[in-house]
Amino acid sequence: MKTDPLFYRLFQELPSSFFELIGMPASTAEAYRFESPELKQTAFRIDGLFVPVDPESKLPVYFTEVQFYKDENTYSNLFAEVFLYLNKNNPTASWRAVVIYKQRSFEPSNIEPYQELLNSPKVTRVYLEELPEETTSLGVGILQLIVMAEAKAAARAKELLEQTKQEVKDQAFQKNVLELIQTIVLYKFPTLSREELEEMLGLDDLKQTRFGQEILEEGKLEGKLEGKLEGKLEGKLEGKLEVIPELLARGFSVEEIAAILKLDIEQVRQAG
Repeated sequence: MKTDPLFYRLFQELPSSFFELIGMPASTAEAYRFESPELKQTAFRIDGLFVPVDPESKLPVYFTEVQFYKDENTYSNLFAEVFLYLNKNNPTASWRAVVIYKQRSFEPSNIEPYQELLNSPKVTRVYLEELPEETTSLGVGILQLIVMAEAKAAARAKELLEQTKQEVKDQAFQKNVLELIQTIVLYKFPTLSREELEEMLGLDDLKQTRFGQEILEEGKLEGKLEGKLEGKLEGKLEGKLEVIPELLARGFSVEEIAAILKLDIEQVRQAG
């Protein structure tokens, strides 16, 4: 499942979920805006960044890293991003880093070079599969849905859809959150038909939502992408590198692209 776009969208639509995840009041989100900046002239793009709305405040900048596979370079990349960002923007800024793992086994094996930072209040590590299943927080519930077993996911998705309708009064915002939940279900059950998804989620007409329109367009986009890949993958390295931005835009992770194109992860990062 291509998870990075889901987290990016969730933190944009419901930033309170991030702060609740690390044990802070949901209202903290009101003081922040969420970004995903690229550090120019480097191969780094920060997964997510919560920047204080008021630049004069003493609030820390929050760096977020989402890891749904094992990468031994997780911490070296994270701290390189942190200190490059500070160097280019505000070397005196207060900062915190939050690493969100699907499961504890995805953490790098050798963390000794970073142990002091990891033990400090500067860094928080979250293991989604170890969170208590019972939560009243809508945002944390949506986060848990991403990693939840399929046997439980359908029922939980329906609960979250109903909770959204009850708690979110702004109609435009409610629509965005509902469609986010529906998109997560689509990623978790990619083989189900539109009718089966409608029945699972208790919807009357899925194709009337943006989520449903994405399903209808999926086949068209897949065909176009396959056609491009067939031509480009037969060529040289340049052809492979050229298609990487499109794959990233489609939601493929760096690791998935590296496997598809038979490239090194670092080559994919640089081309992206």
